[in-house]
Amino acid sequence: MASLKELKIRIGSVKSTQKITKAKQMVAAAKLRKAQAAAEAARPYSSRLEAVVASLASKIAGGSGEGASPLLAGTGKDDVHLLVVANSDRGLAGAFNANIVKAARAKADELIQQGKTVRFYLIGRKGRPVINRTFPGMIVAQYDTTGVKEPGYSQAEAIAHELTDMYLNGKFDVAHLFFSRFKSALAQIPTEQQIIPVKIPEDADRNAIAATVEYEPSEEAILDDLLPRNITVQIFKALLENNASEQGASMTAMDNATRNAGDLINKLTIQYNRSRQAAITTELVEIISGAEAL
Repeated sequence: MASLKELKIRIGSVKSTQKITKAKQMVAAAKLRKAQAAAEAARPYSSRLEAVVASLASKIAGGSGEGASPLLAGTGKDDVHLLVVANSDRGLAGAFNANIVKAARAKADELIQQGKTVRFYLIGRKGRPVINRTFPGMIVAQYDTTGVKEPGYSQAEAIAHELTDMYLNGKFDVAHLFFSRFKSALAQIPTEQQIIPVKIPEDADRNAIAATVEYEPSEEAILDDLLPRNITVQIFKALLENNASEQGASMTAMDNATRNAGDLINKLTIQYNRSRQAAITTELVEIISGAEAL
């Protein structure tokens, strides 16, 4: 059984931890509203741009496809897949990072079973230890975000430019982006999205045929401009979703940790009071016994 001194030290230690988790919870809660607003504001633009690109792509794919951008036409192969895994650089966010890595690992296992070659491109550093341990030697690049306080369009642009260069240089055939879509502070959904080459939905042909739109300049010229921009926008959206998801997960995790610390403090305090009472009772018995002996 722990001594009174040990119990007092443990209670003080847990109280100090509780102050840290409470402060972290309040910081995450303050950041969450801004991060959530940014993520929700980016969704309509990114989804609409993706729909426009898919519509134009379906028209070109439905024709001869001559002169189409490699970002649309693909490499003609499906051998090497690059998994772009977006994580954070900080912990104390529950299973936020682990869930994204888990989704990427499942996709990697599936592709490897199909005989494909898998490579990883990491955004942030939290996912690196697990991926490097599970798939040694498969991480080809990492974008450092340690100095980034909030995700910006410039970071997404830099990542998109690097991925595009890798693709045009034949480093991979297909790129999949993994991130966490924000639903609420209690729920974040690990999401996979193919960003290179552009994936044309099955109903895109029907929608494109239904819309009688003439383009000036040609669809190919417009796509040459929109395809790189679409990759940047989709990555930017993923970074914003991740930021909101991280703050929500952090707020929830720190709230649970603060509650658990409070419960532990109560249990230790009860144990401390009982031990102290037992010690006082023992001293009284010894005093009374000594007095009776005299």
